[in-house]
Amino acid sequence: MTWYLTEDVEEFRRAAGDCLARDSVLCTALLTVSEMVRRHGPHAYEDAEPARFGWWRESDDAPVDAAFLQTPPRPPLLGPMREPLARALARKLRAAGVPLSGVKGGDGSTQAFADEWTGGGGWTAATRLRLFRLGELTPQQPPPPGRTRQATADDMPAAAAWMKRFAADIGETSDADYTQNISRRVADGCLYFWETDDGQPVSMAARSPIVAGQSRVSPVYTPAGLRGRGYAGAVTAAVSRAALEAGAEQVLLFADQANPTSNALYQRLGYRPLADFVDVDFVDVDFVDVDLVDVDLG
Repeated sequence: MTWYLTEDVEEFRRAAGDCLARDSVLCTALLTVSEMVRRHGPHAYEDAEPARFGWWRESDDAPVDAAFLQTPPRPPLLGPMREPLARALARKLRAAGVPLSGVKGGDGSTQAFADEWTGGGGWTAATRLRLFRLGELTPQQPPPPGRTRQATADDMPAAAAWMKRFAADIGETSDADYTQNISRRVADGCLYFWETDDGQPVSMAARSPIVAGQSRVSPVYTPAGLRGRGYAGAVTAAVSRAALEAGAEQVLLFADQANPTSNALYQRLGYRPLADFVDVDFVDVDFVDVDLVDVDLG
C-alpha cells in the first residue's frame, strides 16, 4: 500500500488514467492541468520546479484508487480520495522533503491532509469553491448590447493585463507575465470577449480544451468599472455554447462560495452545483515531527 510519485506526466496518465476517467467531473482540474503539462512540458506553468504527480495503489497489481498533482510552488491538488489516503499522502510528501504552503481539494480529504501535515489546527480555509455543471444553457434575455467574438493575437496584451487583474481579485499575488498563458488560449481558440457595438471589449471568458469529454470555463473577468451590466453573463453563456459546439459532453466551472452574485448568475445560465472544494493555507507551519515508520518510500 503506497503512494507513487513521478515527474513524468505520461507515466501518471498511464497509471492513473482509468481512475481519473471513472470520476472525470470531480477530477476535472487534474485532467486539465495534466493535459497542459502533456502539451507544453513539465514547466508549463513557468515554474522553476517541474510538475509533480502521484497515485495510490493497494498493491502493485491493484487498480489506482486516488491521484494528485502539484505544480510547485502551488499547493498540491487532491483528486477524490478517502481521508486515510490523504493522510498517507501528507506523510509521503513530508518524507520526500516537499515544502508546502497549503493544499486544495474536496473538503474531507483536504482537511485530513492539512491535519496530518500540521499536527492539527495549523491551517485555515482560505477559499471555499463550488463546482458547477451545465445543464440546459439558458442565456439571459435580452442580452446586453454587443456581441461575442474569439480573441486574436492582437488582443493578447490587453487580455494578459486582465488575467493579471483577475488573479489579483482571487488572491493570487504574483509578478507572473500572463502573456504565454493568453497566447496558448488564443492559439487553442478558447478565449472569448464580449464587446460593445462599437468594438470595445468589456468582458472576457475562456474555456479549457476538451479532455475526457469535458471543458471547464475559467476565468470569467469583467473590469470593475464595467460590472453589473450583464456582460459577464453574456460572455459566460457564449463560451459555454462554444464548448458544447466544440464537442464537450460536460461543461464545468468553479465559483467562490463567498460570492453570491456569481453563484446566482451561473445558476440562471443553467449551471447546477455538484460538489464543494476548499483551498487550505498552512499557518506558519513547515514540518511537524511525526512518526514516519509506516511510510513506504518505494
